[in-house]
Amino acid sequence: MSLYMARRISKLPRRILAETAIELKLLSEKWQLLLAGVIFQYIHGLAARGVHYLHRPGPVLQDLGFMLLPELGKERGYVSEILFASIFASFVLWTFSPFIFKNKRFYTVLIWRRVLAFLVMSQSLRIITFYSTQLPGPNYHCREGSPLARLPPPDNAVEVLLLNFPRGTLYGCGDLIFSSHMIFTLVFVLTYQKYGSKSFIKVLGWIAAITQSLLIIASRKHYSVDVVVAWYTVNLVVFFIDKKLSEMPDRSIGSSTLLPITASKDKDGKTKEENLKLLNGNSLDSLDLRPRTQINGKNMENGNDNESGKDLSTA
Repeated sequence: MSLYMARRISKLPRRILAETAIELKLLSEKWQLLLAGVIFQYIHGLAARGVHYLHRPGPVLQDLGFMLLPELGKERGYVSEILFASIFASFVLWTFSPFIFKNKRFYTVLIWRRVLAFLVMSQSLRIITFYSTQLPGPNYHCREGSPLARLPPPDNAVEVLLLNFPRGTLYGCGDLIFSSHMIFTLVFVLTYQKYGSKSFIKVLGWIAAITQSLLIIASRKHYSVDVVVAWYTVNLVVFFIDKKLSEMPDRSIGSSTLLPITASKDKDGKTKEENLKLLNGNSLDSLDLRPRTQINGKNMENGNDNESGKDLSTA
């Protein structure tokens, strides 16, 4: 192991602790909206479970995607789920990268606050559409003759509230227009497109989204219309909500929302800057307090790149 790597690893615990302190401070201020977004994920699952009781199997509707793409079948339907799980896991790990890597471009709490806002609005529209009209499910377990196509009336409220997890989520029927998998995929790709830094990963993300769309249709989890509607609905939702939300703040010196550094003395006669240096091993690098200004959707590492010195509003 090189000396450079050894030094980086030795600084990692301090960096994690320093970043955790910042994120906990943000979480203490923003927890209400985050909690509401997490609770809505359960509400969305409850709505999807409820529409399964209304589902009535029937002939699979004529679909252009079904004509063009051969069916993967029960034996290969898992391919779509593997790709989705990979996209989901990769995005979650990336959002926590500020705890590990020095060049932090965003705050984990704030980016999940935005992501949950996109998800909640998209899922709300989805609930409205699949309760408006129930289509016969095209998946193998939703077709006529399958014991999973219809749900008998629940014996009690607990049966509904527990969602029969995970079986109920894997073998649901009726929640078709529009695809929930594509909601998550597109929200994740669009978020990385704006806040990510690696161009090849952005391209890879869009390729994964297109591939996910085709696999969903090929596995007959959704009709083509469910995927098409997801593409333009989620993009519009993200576009309009993103314009309404205040922009992610830069991590500049003197930020009033996080850890301001001033020349004021504490009780021990040390400046706050000196204390932060001690906290991070005689270096401010682990806190990475350089400005992270966002201009035209691109993150700038140097506060001098913020033309005309305009202040960004805090999230």
